[in-house]
Amino acid sequence: MNVLTDNWSLYGEGFLGTVELTVYSSLLALVLGFVMASFRVAPVGSLRAFGTVWVTVLRNTPLTLLFFAVLLGLPRFGLVLPFTLFAVIALGCYTSAFICEALRSGINTVPQGQGEAARSLGMSFSQALAAVVLPQAFRSVIPPVGSTLIALAKNSAIAGAFSVTELLGTYKTLNELGYSIIWTFVWIALGYLIITLTISAVFHIMEKRWGVAR
Repeated sequence: MNVLTDNWSLYGEGFLGTVELTVYSSLLALVLGFVMASFRVAPVGSLRAFGTVWVTVLRNTPLTLLFFAVLLGLPRFGLVLPFTLFAVIALGCYTSAFICEALRSGINTVPQGQGEAARSLGMSFSQALAAVVLPQAFRSVIPPVGSTLIALAKNSAIAGAFSVTELLGTYKTLNELGYSIIWTFVWIALGYLIITLTISAVFHIMEKRWGVAR
């Protein structure tokens, strides 16, 4: 217990760092995932190709390699940003590929006639997607999107290896101070549990309110 009470500020800083990474990366992933899902079902071939390449490359690239590419590669091209922002970009882009596929699967559950009816009323593709298709698809993708964001929260631990302040990285300092490594990881695990259970609870409420009845 002493490892927590003696180092409350260190744990707090790491916990807030992980929360910050999770929130900002989730927002980026949701926006990019929505855009790429729209591209993948668009009637324009070049957009579908771009969306397909985006998903294929990111889903089949190890997240650690993506961190190396973003945090160490982009500065070589003159793009110098705080490491936390680089970590958000890496996590957000990586997770967006999985969000995209979850949204696309939801879009495919909507009867094709719904979109055709909207188009027959004079709506453009983007209008039909936003007003008719996506609201129906959203109901079926709440659980998989929630699971993907929980995975994002856990994946944020990789950022600690790149000098980004987050929860798992606190073990290095505490180990150097001579604290029990077992209790150090117990409290770290509890911190991640709080974050993931919070995300799970939010999406459970959303599913009960808007999800497809089973």
